[in-house]
Amino acid sequence: MASTETPSRLEAAFRQGRPALVAYLMGGYPDRAGSLAALRAVAEAGADVIELGVPYADPLADGPVIQHAAEVARAQAGGFGLSETLDLAAEVTAIEGMPPLVIMTYLNPMMRMRFPVLAGRAAQAGVAGFIVPDLPPDNPMAVLWTREAAVLGVDTVFLAAPTSTPERLSLVGERSSGFVYLVSSLGVTGERAELPVELTDLVSRVRAATRLPVAVGFGVSTPEHAAGVATIADGVIVGSALVRRQDDPVALSEFIGALVSAVHIGHAGTRF
Repeated sequence: MASTETPSRLEAAFRQGRPALVAYLMGGYPDRAGSLAALRAVAEAGADVIELGVPYADPLADGPVIQHAAEVARAQAGGFGLSETLDLAAEVTAIEGMPPLVIMTYLNPMMRMRFPVLAGRAAQAGVAGFIVPDLPPDNPMAVLWTREAAVLGVDTVFLAAPTSTPERLSLVGERSSGFVYLVSSLGVTGERAELPVELTDLVSRVRAATRLPVAVGFGVSTPEHAAGVATIADGVIVGSALVRRQDDPVALSEFIGALVSAVHIGHAGTRF
């Protein structure tokens, strides 16, 4: 099982005696300035971790809200992709008081940039970790990537799913760093009316496979959802519901504030 005596910056964000809120935003949406303003807003409202999405043409794990945001960002003059997102991350992490920032991207853009170059740029940009939905821990590319990233202090967060076998959960728990991302239900990201009734048991299964914090994402859409997840998990990940408000700074600030309040009072869920 993954464990470190001294937690990384990312892992430490979950070790504050209460559940953590991970806020996902799309890089470059509605434009670069707008995404920078949104990133500032969620940080100022108290998000514990920022997950910054990279606009990509074939986002297999993303639902319609995030896909639309990616399309808008990519359509800008000159486009907005992995390189531009890293530049944006560098500007964000230089702001005093910003929480750890994690890049969410896919394997193809990473390979195009080449792992050594990407890991170096990410470290220089102050990126705390990567989430790569199409990179399972048993993929040979995962070994190559984590080798480059770990040396530079960049975590790699692998995903667990409801269909993960005990053997896969053990592998995810062993090879992840920072935290484990638990996908609450099958399918793509998006806002859902209800969360799975078996989520408590699923969180317990994942926790049994790792000493890392376990954060739940996919489908967390309301402060009520977030409060419920915070009673059983170490972190709550909210994406589509935030991206839907990303072009409205007032609505975004109000919503993230409600999420922060909901998550931070759910002390029963955390082990840390």
